[in-house]
This record gives sequence, C-alpha cells and structure tokens, in this order.
Amino acid sequence: MTTRLPKSNTAELLRWLFRRRRRLRVTGDSMLPLLQPGDEVLVDPRAYRERQPAPGDLVVARHPYQTGIKLVKRVKNVDDHGRCLLIGDNPLYSSDSRSFGRIAPENILGRVTSRFG
Repeated sequence: MTTRLPKSNTAELLRWLFRRRRRLRVTGDSMLPLLQPGDEVLVDPRAYRERQPAPGDLVVARHPYQTGIKLVKRVKNVDDHGRCLLIGDNPLYSSDSRSFGRIAPENILGRVTSRFG
C-alpha cells in the first residue's frame, strides 16, 4: 500500500499543461491520512488503456449510482472480468465497494500520479 504520494515534479506539471493529466480536488475524509480534504491530485486518464489497474493503485472512478461524483480510492483487487474492488484508506469515512460493489473497467477514469503543486 502506498503510504505517501509524491508531489508533482516538472515533468508531471508539463503533462498537466499539455492535457496529459487531469487535476482533481479531494473532498471528504475517505483517504486520510494520505489525502486531506482540499488536496489536489494529478490523474493519468490513459494509465489503463493497455493494462488493468493493479492492487494498491490509487484510482479515480465514476460512482456507479451517482454519475456526477468521482471517487479517489485504492484498488484492493481486480477480478477476471477487470472489475475493481475499491476501498478507502479510512474505511470509517469511506463510501466504497463495500457499499456499491465492484467497479466496471469503463468507470475507472485514471490513476492518481502525484499531489498537485
């Protein structure tokens, strides 16, 4: 499990400027202590074009029942159909696969690469 997330370096910031990364602001306490509410992260939307997420990856996913909500969660495991079991690092404050089930591959929007800034 990743216990720290690197701060964006020059290469990551350039990827963001050239639209190879997306920026997302964290809300809620589900990823404490790694991510605080208000933290911003960079996300690689192309990360899973040629491979599946791996256990331990931090991903951004579309909520399966509330389509306007994006979630930052950790991949616990991936089944044979590519569906991910997503869990928050702070389970007492996390809405995750324990309540809504596995996430289909098309709802995984990218991999968190770094903390913005």
